Amino acid sequence: MCTTDGTDGEQSETAITNFGPKVQVSKHPVLSHKITVLRSSSTGPSSFRAVLREVTYHLGYEATSMLKTRPVAISVPASVGNTHVDYQGQKLADRVALIPIMRSGLGMTDSMLELVPNAGVYHIGMYKKMAQMPVQYYNRLPRECQADVAYVLDPVIATASTVKSVVGILKKWGVPTIHVICVIASRAGLKEVTEQFPDVHVTVGTIDETLTDKGVLLPGLGDPGDRMFGTPLVDDDEELLHPSKRKRS
Repeated sequence: MCTTDGTDGEQSETAITNFGPKVQVSKHPVLSHKITVLRSSSTGPSSFRAVLREVTYHLGYEATSMLKTRPVAISVPASVGNTHVDYQGQKLADRVALIPIMRSGLGMTDSMLELVPNAGVYHIGMYKKMAQMPVQYYNRLPRECQADVAYVLDPVIATASTVKSVVGILKKWGVPTIHVICVIASRAGLKEVTEQFPDVHVTVGTIDETLTDKGVLLPGLGDPGDRMFGTPLVDDDEELLHPSKRKRS
């Protein structure tokens, strides 16, 4: 069993700021608590999904703070009588696209739709073996980009190869602003993203320091997709075997 010290919520100012102004790393104690619950081996699929939704909502709230608004005229009911007061409020002006990276990004989608219910949801499926480049197996981006901002949803950035591939796809698609939202990122992976794409925004719950030579983030939180859906891990050597032929876990 691997053992690491828990440092969620104790990021230094240097750790937070050395990625530049486009990277936000949360320092909120409640978020730190919930990320610890996500990490725990004792958190089952149902609780994992519920807490991931809560964490995503808080991260999404921060990430959407940069959206543009436009003035809109409304009427407000007065406290007495059957009268109304004219008022100029604000309405979101940016057109938003949500890009969940399957499978694990699916668990972040509903929370973001609560924040921006009119957003389009365009799934991108990426498959990756250990220490290999990701392969795209699904893409539901419309032919023509009509979004102003795209939020990429992925709970974990380890080597960053997957999220970099998706960012590259979105840049070719033509969306002006790209914002990545993740729960945990490795320092090395976050550095890769910011160096290759300095114009991309990132909002992350916490940073883990250890990334093994096989691309495993420690302590991380395990495989988010498997933990969300309760599916067992399958060895690379057995992935093409029929389930009945695989070793029992």
